[in-house]
Amino acid sequence: MNRIMCLLGGLALSLSAMAGIRTETLDYVVDGHHFTAYVAWDDGMAGKRPGVLVVHEWWGHNDYARRRARQLAEAGYVGLALDMYGDGKVTEHPDDAKKFMQAVLAEKGAARRRFEAALKLLKARPQTDPERIAAIGYCFGGGVVLNMARAGLDLDGVVSFHGSLGTDTPASPGSIRAEVLVFTGADDPFAPPQTVQAFEAEMKAAGARYTLVSYPGVMHSFTNPDADRLGKQYGMPLKYDAHADRDSWQQTLAFLRRIFAAD
Repeated sequence: MNRIMCLLGGLALSLSAMAGIRTETLDYVVDGHHFTAYVAWDDGMAGKRPGVLVVHEWWGHNDYARRRARQLAEAGYVGLALDMYGDGKVTEHPDDAKKFMQAVLAEKGAARRRFEAALKLLKARPQTDPERIAAIGYCFGGGVVLNMARAGLDLDGVVSFHGSLGTDTPASPGSIRAEVLVFTGADDPFAPPQTVQAFEAEMKAAGARYTLVSYPGVMHSFTNPDADRLGKQYGMPLKYDAHADRDSWQQTLAFLRRIFAAD
């Protein structure tokens, strides 16, 4: 009996060791371009759970976006960091990042097709509840998730961190289905007061459910610890802010718990 109990105990420990955060890289094709998605989930959880897409900064699908996917997995979600550029386009130089971003924005419908391809991958995961999906984005990615909300995609919620708030195609009344949460820095030159005011006026006119949090004295890219190095290296107004980073993430987790519980 003792031997059997020891064997069972050893098996339980082995299974426990096997459980935890798992990750997988997925390759897919959109419009002839090759893309890479990075998915993370907690293998120790039973059953399906909500999924959250992560859209990267204008630097591309890098380790920072993947880290956020893992953090979502640790919080009990399936996190999928998608790729908006494809063909391995990742950089730390702003000139290249601008070219990559503009190429996506210049091709009509490209951003939506690439986003929806990743959304399909996330919904197809065996761990994902396809009826409970949200998206978060940073910088360029923040603008992407806001535009997906403007387009009326069936998402429970979107969260933008120091994202692009302006648009040439404002939301029409009743078009936004997702609840919207925006974090911005009050001293972010890429989101000056007039842009923030215009965004809030757009959301109100569209009848959107939205919350905007502005951090006093905070600049662009405030959630990314590499912001100080990159800002100094290239003379850009980037600066990490530990408080804004922690606070925005905690508010995001609370937001996700609430919108998914409402389903």
